[in-house]
Amino acid sequence: MAALVPRSFLRGALCSQLLLTLLVFSCPCEACKKVIFNIPSKLEADKMIGRVNLKECLKSADVIQSSDPDFRVLGDGSVFTARAVMFSAEERPFTVLLSDTKTQAQKDITVLLKHQRKVLRKRQTKETVLRRAKRRWAPIPCSMQENSLGPFPLFLQQVQSDAAQNYTIFYSISGRGVDKEPLNLFYIEKDTGNLYCTRPVDREEYDIFDLIAYASTADGYSADLPLPLPIRVEDENDNYPVFTESIYNFEIPESSKLGTTVGVVCATDRDEPDTMHTLLKYSILEQTPRSPGLFSMHPRKGVITLASHPLDRETAHKYTLLIKVQDMDGQFFGLMATSTCLITVKDSNDHVPTFRQNAYEASVEENTFNVEILRLPIEDKDLINTENWRANFTILKGNEKGHFKISTDQKTNEGVLCVIKPLNYEENRQVILEIGVTNEAPLTRDIAIRSATMNRAVVTVHVKDQDEGPECHPPAQYVRIKENSKVGSKINGYKAYDPETKSSEGLRYKKLHDPKEWINIDEISGSIVTSKTLDREAVAFKNDLYNITVLAIDRAGRSCTGTLAVNIEDVNDNPPEIVQDYLTVCKPKMGYTEISAVDRDDAVHGPPFSFSMANASPEISRVWTLTQVNDTAARLSYRNNAYFQEYSVPVTVKDRAGQSATKTLRVNLCDCVHPSQCRAVYKSGKVVLGEWAILAILLGIGLLSCVLLTLVCGIVSTRKEKRFPEDLAQQNLIISNTEAPGDDRVCSANGFMTQSVNNSSQGFCGTMGSGVKNGGQETIEMVKGGHQTLETCQAGGHHHTLESCKGGGQQTLDSCRGGHVEVDNCRYTYSEWHSFTEPRLGEKLHLCNRNEDHMQAQDYILTYNYEGRGSPAGSIGCCSEKQEEDGLDFLSNLQPKFTALAEACMKR
Repeated sequence: MAALVPRSFLRGALCSQLLLTLLVFSCPCEACKKVIFNIPSKLEADKMIGRVNLKECLKSADVIQSSDPDFRVLGDGSVFTARAVMFSAEERPFTVLLSDTKTQAQKDITVLLKHQRKVLRKRQTKETVLRRAKRRWAPIPCSMQENSLGPFPLFLQQVQSDAAQNYTIFYSISGRGVDKEPLNLFYIEKDTGNLYCTRPVDREEYDIFDLIAYASTADGYSADLPLPLPIRVEDENDNYPVFTESIYNFEIPESSKLGTTVGVVCATDRDEPDTMHTLLKYSILEQTPRSPGLFSMHPRKGVITLASHPLDRETAHKYTLLIKVQDMDGQFFGLMATSTCLITVKDSNDHVPTFRQNAYEASVEENTFNVEILRLPIEDKDLINTENWRANFTILKGNEKGHFKISTDQKTNEGVLCVIKPLNYEENRQVILEIGVTNEAPLTRDIAIRSATMNRAVVTVHVKDQDEGPECHPPAQYVRIKENSKVGSKINGYKAYDPETKSSEGLRYKKLHDPKEWINIDEISGSIVTSKTLDREAVAFKNDLYNITVLAIDRAGRSCTGTLAVNIEDVNDNPPEIVQDYLTVCKPKMGYTEISAVDRDDAVHGPPFSFSMANASPEISRVWTLTQVNDTAARLSYRNNAYFQEYSVPVTVKDRAGQSATKTLRVNLCDCVHPSQCRAVYKSGKVVLGEWAILAILLGIGLLSCVLLTLVCGIVSTRKEKRFPEDLAQQNLIISNTEAPGDDRVCSANGFMTQSVNNSSQGFCGTMGSGVKNGGQETIEMVKGGHQTLETCQAGGHHHTLESCKGGGQQTLDSCRGGHVEVDNCRYTYSEWHSFTEPRLGEKLHLCNRNEDHMQAQDYILTYNYEGRGSPAGSIGCCSEKQEEDGLDFLSNLQPKFTALAEACMKR
């Protein structure tokens, strides 16, 4: 297959760019070492010749300068030519200066430029010649200028296939710009393969077009594979840089140091990145108010820093900067934009508050308090109504007794001096105060170092005299009086004085409060006179003092009050007393008991006590002994031969001054484990019944007697009227309603049930019978409050029977058939009958549930068979296993409510 050789026609500008080649070589070097660049003999302006490593040399450098004006160094270390340069010599050195304004560090880098000459070398005949192999589709990369002026259609290049030598080839293209948006931007001549552009293109909208070229024969045969054909749009500097904000607002404290960052501005450019069209440079055009060199801006990063002397908010609190950004690295032909930056200086506490005067004077009348006497204004240049401006005042000297207080007026920021505790002209006629002032916020470090102490002022306070009333000083005065002093004894009392004359003349005294009315006070002299005998032990004194409130009055009616504290000296007028009266000793659990004594007198007349059994009888002395335990207690012990009884033991106790008392103790020597057992008996013996209690007992006895008498009369009358039916023993089951046709049950007027059986009428109520053995039957004997008997007679062929009668809530248990019956008449409640009969019926049912061989029967409930002749009701054996039907004719004549029972018994 023939090879495809592409032909490309490039524009003149593109060809010139391909022919112009700049070779830049740089050798790696250590930080701050010499850097060598190999360059051609001629360099155009704004051409990059290499890059130096600034970070490894001085990372914090913020000022970069070049010693050669033909070259400039950017912040990233790139070295550009400032103008066109011709090299006549082979080498040309210059220095890059680096500075850090914060640390004042400086370093430099030496750059050496060498001119590299081209050396032509002839090829040897034996060397192998490299030849390019033919390619099928290989067009030269194609590009077009953004916003081209034409003429249009603008020829771009030609695409041709080698198959055109043998065939007729037709060319076509597809892709964005042809059959996709933007439509019809490109087209290709079908026969020649020439590619054209029809209109200008904006690179910011379309930076590259990826077209696909096709070569086909007239009959539609593809002569070659589709060929990718990219067309790149060359950027033109047609977009201005734009700041992200129209106005920037920054704040900086006025105490900031040099190099402090104020803020960062940023701008964008839509042109092609990493080209001179987007290489932006920032700068400050104008500052208001003018202050040369106060702020600086990093040309690449847009960082605004404080570059001059410290700020002073009091001089200017706001600055306006007009800033500029320009592409093409700030060259004059680059596009530019501006913005405004507002910088507000925040207040710092860099001014010390000062008093307007160094000395002040004020006056106040004595005995006045909670009054304002002086205002102290200050000056502070910091921002008003901030913590840097608000003042704190302190009284440094002269207020040791706490008479004064100073506060701050929040509106005027003045110091307000007040008197909070009355002053006394006679004690101190003048007070000198030293007052200091500070701010709520601490001073900045620099100001604090320069002003080591706070500003101070001296205030002299003059105390004015007043014609004041009597003064009770000291407020509490003390006197001593012996206990049990005679009535009328006179002692020096309370003394007040006139503060002007320092005399008590002309003052009158009056007693305001006397707890026990023991004391009278002389109106003229203030002396006190005892009006009653003083008993120290009668009142519980606070701190052993008897306080009397005294009022002192001058001639003008002005007064003061004081306290006269009377210390009543103790006299040994109280003997010690034994605490216990009654003692219990458990023998042999306890071998002794302890007694203790107390003395109401002062400790000097109190313990140690001595205990003894004075005037004790020989019997007591033989049984009991007394032993001292400590200063206030003794141990009372008994001998082993002592009897269990209560003893009267006299015990004498004496204090250290010989005052004594004797007390007879009742000691109960008891056979017990704990004394509480004997104490209960002792306490019960002391119970005395009152009149009402005795009357209540007598009434209760009389009421109980009436009840018993009524009950006995009822029982006697019942026994006279009650009899059992003669053939009662012949019945198997007695129920509370009709037993057979013609038999009725009625209730008598006295509440007993009456039954008519064989023309015999008997009344009975809850009878408890006694039974005897008869014909193999069993007897149940029940007597209220008595005992029960259960006898079993076992005989072949006999059945056990249980007979009951229910009527009016009463129950009757009868003995075996034909037995002798004894009847007891009494009334039982249902609960009494149930509790008495339930356990006995359970035992009876258990025994009756066994057959003749003493084996357990299959049915738990007993069967009721025909018991014999003579029963007009016949037998209820219809419910038995034999189901005998003899004598059941009476069931046909039952009342309707017994029909269901008759039907159940008639079923097989």
